[in-house]
Amino acid sequence: MKIGIICAGDEEVEPILKEMEITGTTEKAMLKIHEGTLWGIDTVALFCGACRSNAALATQLVIDLYDVDRIINVGAGGGMDPVVRILDTVIAEECIYCDIQERVLTGYHPWMGSDWFKSDPDLLLAARKAAQKISSKYKIHFGKIATSEKFIIDEGRKEIMEKFSPLSVDMETAAIAHVCYVNKVPFLAIRTITDTEEYSGDDNYNGNLEEATYIGRDITKALFEELR
Repeated sequence: MKIGIICAGDEEVEPILKEMEITGTTEKAMLKIHEGTLWGIDTVALFCGACRSNAALATQLVIDLYDVDRIINVGAGGGMDPVVRILDTVIAEECIYCDIQERVLTGYHPWMGSDWFKSDPDLLLAARKAAQKISSKYKIHFGKIATSEKFIIDEGRKEIMEKFSPLSVDMETAAIAHVCYVNKVPFLAIRTITDTEEYSGDDNYNGNLEEATYIGRDITKALFEELR
């Protein structure tokens, strides 16, 4: 088994790299891709940079260069549904682009059955088992994630909620899921909440990011323990 971990930012991947026994680092397309062992599993980890294009580029590189058989997206997210609070974590059951034209993915390549990318059922099952074991320490939700091309504060929030009802929103998840879908690589996303409608904006994102990254790391570790 070899797992690829893709985070948006360097702050998000740093807690994971601290736990990783790194055996090599490759630079490709201005990205640093770290290879080694993480909690007993062969792992490749990197940060891709914000936005969907960067996320897609990094995902295809990891698949092509390292022959990973699972990819996990770990990082921060914005809370959309009021049930999700600051420093809760959302694990995606499915995800979607919330701002592209309908039928782009169903009427054209890759001719999907719907606009939603489903998470891998085996990874989801392992994540549910992990969540049960750490439920006394962390609040974990399972549900929908929407991916936008921009950081959501107030503009567009109501429309996204009415149309997609996501628990969380971010700028990379669906792009990573998209690349995994066309390559037939199992995918899962773990996003810890840094900002919400009530506590929105860059200040809350930046103020909660460090703690959120360590929560995401701990939940990812619990998942790895189920996968070993």
